[in-house]
Amino acid sequence: MYINVRMKKRISAHDLGIDISSGKEEELFKWFLACLLFGKPIQQEIAQRAYMELIKEQIVSPQKVLDAGWDRLVHILDRSHYVRYDFSTATKLLNVSRELLDKYGTINTIIESSCTPKELGDRLQEFKGIGPKTTEIFIRELKPVWHYFHES
Repeated sequence: MYINVRMKKRISAHDLGIDISSGKEEELFKWFLACLLFGKPIQQEIAQRAYMELIKEQIVSPQKVLDAGWDRLVHILDRSHYVRYDFSTATKLLNVSRELLDKYGTINTIIESSCTPKELGDRLQEFKGIGPKTTEIFIRELKPVWHYFHES
């Protein structure tokens, strides 16, 4: 299931079959994972292919990223033609997953503990390898459903 992203300026979570409004940890992590891939200066078609390969391999949580390991991640990225950034992206996925688990435990926790999208962005950019572009992409999709995570 590949979307013709050439016609789209921005790909959304919905385009990738991700339901952010569900608030489910796996759905939020899948969007986070996609953002880590789309945040690199690489063609959207290639980033999408890499994301779909990770999903096909059932790498849908920080622990599953860690369990996959560097060699398997590089192989998956190579298979999807994400070759220019395969080594650095595999390393980033592992580091970010480890830091997320160690510091927050879940994506839901980091979202719920952030009072504003700006605060969430600041926290995300504390992770090594996450910059403004990745943060912007991730938060863009959360803003319309922000209230779901911060209801009393």
